[in-house]
Amino acid sequence: MKRNTIGTLIGVATMTAAASLAAVTALAACGTGSSGRHQPAGVKSSQYRYYRSMMSRYQGGSMMGGGPSGWMMSAAGYRWMTGAHGVPGWMRGRRFPGYMMGAGADPGKIMGRFWANAPGTRVSPAQAARLGRWLPASAQVSQPARTITFTTRNVRFAVLASPAGGPDETFRIAGLVNPKVVVPAGARVSIEVINADPDTAHGLVIVGRQGARSDLPMMTARPAFAGSELWFLGDPTSAGMHAGTLRFTATRPGDYRYLCAVPDHALKGMIGTFIVSR
Repeated sequence: MKRNTIGTLIGVATMTAAASLAAVTALAACGTGSSGRHQPAGVKSSQYRYYRSMMSRYQGGSMMGGGPSGWMMSAAGYRWMTGAHGVPGWMRGRRFPGYMMGAGADPGKIMGRFWANAPGTRVSPAQAARLGRWLPASAQVSQPARTITFTTRNVRFAVLASPAGGPDETFRIAGLVNPKVVVPAGARVSIEVINADPDTAHGLVIVGRQGARSDLPMMTARPAFAGSELWFLGDPTSAGMHAGTLRFTATRPGDYRYLCAVPDHALKGMIGTFIVSR
């Protein structure tokens, strides 16, 4: 069965399924095996169990490729949905069909609902608000220039995606909206990302300047550093807001962008400048 057909049928089922099936947690890298009967190498068992449990709700028809061994239950289907070992398929131009989207046009809303109950780190709204204002001791902040500069080789900060009470479709770091972040070359960077949007999946990826303004940035850009991507986090639930952490080394000096890779989100305002100084 073609993937677009599978996506279409998933969409029909999703629109009629319980609203509790929702957005994304950052899922670990998946192996290259294609059998749905075995957990892909490198994937946390709780994450893959959630995925298979979610997909098994739609077992048995052509949508599943004939049952629990169908394509969407396989490692290949898992990779296409989550981005394990690469960019998620739906971020590379395979947009969800219109009737899956309903009246909306944001695939982040579909993935937000789809993965909302996925396992992963959670923070409370109060914790998220504090992290959105958190000023790391090693950082120098210029409010007028909206710039945060790190001079040490250990860089750690938090990013609040689409924060409540602030501009929608933006990032907040140390109380600033989409600030410029400057780190020294060779810095070991740790970025905690929290999805504070109540009904849309968001993530954060560091990319080069080229293609960053595209409506589909992952068609023209790739993560700038190994580990500098967290594709998307699911909708908040009563358990808290989804959070995940990027960890990478800023190996090459240059002018980069941090952005939400969900289609159209960067164009709507989820983008900022990331500088690696010499």
